[in-house]
Amino acid sequence: MSTRAELEAIARRWISLWCVPVDWQLFDALHADDFEDGAPSGRLTTKQAFAAGLAELVRAFPDLETCVETLVIDESAGCVAVRWSAHGENRAAFLGIGPTLRQTTITGIEIVEIRAGRIQRRWGEWDISGHRETPDATLASPAP
Repeated sequence: MSTRAELEAIARRWISLWCVPVDWQLFDALHADDFEDGAPSGRLTTKQAFAAGLAELVRAFPDLETCVETLVIDESAGCVAVRWSAHGENRAAFLGIGPTLRQTTITGIEIVEIRAGRIQRRWGEWDISGHRETPDATLASPAP
């Protein structure tokens, strides 16, 4: 069982991954090999699929900066709830919108289950309305 300090450190390091450049070695170290994404947004629930989603996010927002707003830690369950925010300029299509070339704020709440110092499961909800509601947002053109 991890201590409160260890759970907090893992959660903060995990959110730090969502900045550019992504530390892919840290990504691999923090996620269990059998990691399960409980909020896959239409992707597979695997570690590799979650990595692909993160890569898509940072491609669309190459100057993304993410910070932890609040942590709630359940030491006995090995779970951490993280409220976070991120800001970056949308420079490539993301979720069918863009590039808008505007600063965008994304916020979210994640719950991570940590076992043996690695993230075993993740559930999350994001508010991307700032990206979707950009006044001059254009739908991405379909690939030829």
